[in-house]
Formats: sequence, structure tokens, C-alpha cells
Amino acid sequence: MAPQRRPAYPEENGGGGVEAELLASPTRWLEHHGVAAPPELGAFEEWWRSEGQAISDATDRMGTPWLRMFDRFGRRVDEILYPPDHRRMLVQGYRAGAVWHAFQGEGLEASFRVGYVTSFFDPGVYCPYTVSLATALALQKYAEPAVRERFLPPLLRRDDHVWQGATWMTEAGGGSDLGAAVETTATWGAEGWRLRGEKYFASNVGAELALVAARPEGAPRTVRGLNLFAVPREDSQGRRNYRIRRIKDKVGTRSVPTGEVELLDSEAYLLGERDAGVYHVLEVLNVSRVANSVGSVALAQRALAEALQFARRRVAFGRPVLDHPLLRSQFHARLHQLHQAFALAWRCVRLLEEVRDLRPPYSPRYHTFRLLTHLAKYWTAEVAVEAARWAMEVHGGAGLLAEHGVERLLREALVLPVWEGTPHRQILDGLEAMAQKGAHHGLWEELAPRAEPAELENWRRRVEAHLELPPEEQEARAEPLFRELAAFTARALAVGS
Repeated sequence: MAPQRRPAYPEENGGGGVEAELLASPTRWLEHHGVAAPPELGAFEEWWRSEGQAISDATDRMGTPWLRMFDRFGRRVDEILYPPDHRRMLVQGYRAGAVWHAFQGEGLEASFRVGYVTSFFDPGVYCPYTVSLATALALQKYAEPAVRERFLPPLLRRDDHVWQGATWMTEAGGGSDLGAAVETTATWGAEGWRLRGEKYFASNVGAELALVAARPEGAPRTVRGLNLFAVPREDSQGRRNYRIRRIKDKVGTRSVPTGEVELLDSEAYLLGERDAGVYHVLEVLNVSRVANSVGSVALAQRALAEALQFARRRVAFGRPVLDHPLLRSQFHARLHQLHQAFALAWRCVRLLEEVRDLRPPYSPRYHTFRLLTHLAKYWTAEVAVEAARWAMEVHGGAGLLAEHGVERLLREALVLPVWEGTPHRQILDGLEAMAQKGAHHGLWEELAPRAEPAELENWRRRVEAHLELPPEEQEARAEPLFRELAAFTARALAVGS
């Protein structure tokens, strides 16, 4: 698979200016916001420009990797087949430290830097890195020593034989209401834990190790009855440990295979204590929510970069369209919003590093992280969708044509509000963190050094008044409060950043 490469920015030299330079480069953007971008990260970006973008574009045009269910003798193999260039693209980020940096390098921020650069070029590729990182973090924190020693080292490799992780929670009944929707059962016997059930939306299907939410027999049919299990692709006898029913045909993120998985007495390993299983599941989701925020901002940056490059060169009514007051005003408003979205997402990265080793029962600081993550996941995903839609609008009719690649940004963005919990889920969980855990008090402390005091005090009163409403009314009126609180938090965090 070696198609003619489409340059990421065909008009990159047409214009200039600090704004264009910052937007055109994810590593420059990181450095501008006080995030270290070492030479190897710059080399990773250049690889994407010289080789990776063409592979990504070809994958998007030709469809996802495909499933070979049987070998020529009729034996079930359930093998995900990647074109050679696609596998090379995927491994590039693992080599760069999308996972191992968090354990053997500079910490989580270094791993998220790799993710930011990746998402600028292909958010779908960032999904495997995200779930692999979440898998590795859960293993390190909650696995028994023998399980950790067996499975963690392969996830931290820096070569072509690196293992991938996955996090499979969603079933056919839905993903948000895990307490009711999870039908997968876990049975303890002489040979250990075995899982039976189906996962309906299994991203990075075919991974060597998956984290799976399941309910031990006899456990209550609520979220309190859930536990987190590690399920290897091959069992201890070297046999296939789960089956892949099919790979889904999606509107975007075609560079990551998403499928349906059947667990048929699958060998599994319990992570953590049984009475705290739901917390382990939610910790995994919160890692992915932080990554979703980071990826959303990177995609929004790419969308503004594409729009700016086009608007500098497209002439209408005698001058470049960027010189028209309305469009220039729109651009600067979105650029300002992008800076704010980055500040919000990256604060979540740094708070995750701070709380990554905390266990239930959690400290107030962890609940501050939770609330900030719900705000960021909700708001940055909406920013990404709107930025992608606006970039298409700037391009006019050309923005609708697949050959120019701008419409792909919107297709890629559409999953971001849905992944790891819909906007409704973020609002309701954020509301619960405030009402039950008092997480808003930690948020005010977080924002006090930067927010304007009168505005911060107004928000204190507004949130307290909301929490005094009857529960049904709290929920019914939550969205405007949550949306505006997220925007206020982003503005405050962006001050001086």
C-alpha cells in the first residue's frame, strides 16, 4: 500500500505568520504551551508528514483492516489482517513511547505528547495507544504480581513485537448504564476465572490483552456488582481465548478495527479487590477520557490549520477570504477557544499523573480530577466537532470532497463525543461528583489563582444553588450549567498559559 502522498498542507508556504506556524505543527503548539517537545518528538511528527499521512489516507479510503476467521483447513483463527504499511504506522507510536514513556521514561505527559501528535494526523490511530496505556496502568496498579509480570512487559516493548491492549465494556444493551447493560458473567472454578458473554463495541479488537467488565455469579445487577478482568488473546495453552464475530464498518476512525467479541469460557484474571471492581472500571474509563480530550484538541488544531491555509490563498471579492472581517473574526474566536481547550485538556493530563497511584476510597484531590476530566471530555469533544464542521464551511464545496481530506476531519470528530461516555454521561457523572463528593470545592481551589474573583464567587453561588434543587430538576437543568462551567474552567486555566 504505497499511494501517492497527499501533503498535509499543500499551501503551507502561501502566507506565513505566527498563527500559521503554530497551527501547522503539533510539536510547536506543545512547546508554545509550555510542554516539552524533545527532538525525538519532532522526528515523530516529521515521520507522519513524510510517510504516515499517506498510509493513514490510504487506510481511510480503502477501509479498516479486515478479519480472517478461518485458516485454509477450516480452523477458527480470528486474525486481524493489517496491510504492511498500516502495521508500520501503528508500531511507530509505540516505539515513540505512547505507552512505555509512562513507566520507563518521563511519565504520563510524555505518553500524551505522542498521542497529541498522532491525533493531529489520525485520531483513529491514537485509540490503540490510549487503550493500551489504560491496560498497562491497570495491570501495574491492580494485577497480582504473577499476572503483572506475565502481561505488563510485552505492553512496554519498544519494537515491532509490542503487545496491544484494549478496554471492552460496552455490550448490545448500551455502554453508559453499565450496571444494567453488562451481561458478561465471570465464574470461578478449579482452573481460575472464566468469562462468558459478548462485547458489542470492542475497539482495537484483536489486541493481545483486553480489560473486560464482567459480573461474577451472584453479584448484584448494579454497577457495584461489576469487576475488571484481564483477558489475553491466547490462553495459557496457546489457544484462542476469544472469538471475533465481525469488524464494524464505521463512518470514521477506520484506522482502528472495532468489532464484536464473543467470550466463551475465556480465561481471565481478576484485577483488584472484588468489592471495589466498579472503581477499577471507572479508573480505566477516566484514563481514556483524558486521552479523548487530548485527541479532541489535536483534531481541532488540525481543522483550524487546514482552514487557515485555505483562507489565506482563496480569493473572493478581490481579496483572500481571511481578510474579510467576518471570517477573520470567526477564525480568531476559534483560535482563542482552541488555546482554552488545550489548557483544560492538559491540566487533566497533569492531574492524572498526580492521582494515578491513588486507590479507593479516594481523596478529595481525586474527585477534583474526576470533575475536571468530565468537564474536559464533554467540552473539548464539542469543540473538535465544531472546528471540523467550520473548516469544511471555510472550504465551501471543496470541503465536501473526499479527495481534499477536509471532510475526513468531521468524520473522525463525530466519535469523540461518544467514546468513553456520551455528553449526557459526562454531565450526569460530573453532577454526581459535585453532589456526592463535593468535587466543586477542589475545582474552585484549582481555579482561584487564575480566575477573576468576582466571577469565581458567582460560580460558587450558582453551583450551590443548583445542588439545592430537587434531583429531577437538577438533572433536567444540568446541561447549560455544565457547558458554561466547562467553558469558564477552560478560560480560567488558559490565563497565563
